[in-house]
Amino acid sequence: MLVLARRVNDSIVIGDNIEIVVVEIKGDQVKLGVKAPKEVKVFRGEIHAAIQKENVAAADSTLPPDLDRFLKKSKS
Repeated sequence: MLVLARRVNDSIVIGDNIEIVVVEIKGDQVKLGVKAPKEVKVFRGEIHAAIQKENVAAADSTLPPDLDRFLKKSKS
């Protein structure tokens, strides 16, 4: 992990098109701004973890028996 010290209005550039800017520091909280192309998804860490957990749960789930029978009938 790269650890950098930054002050308000200082930034960090990732690749050619992502910039992280220190917007405000208040007590033990730091506000960051993220400049990135629209196609780059940016999530807070806990939100990303929740999305990953939901994706795993969805991939592991099976269809209810009634729905499975309905889908087989509709294909006929």
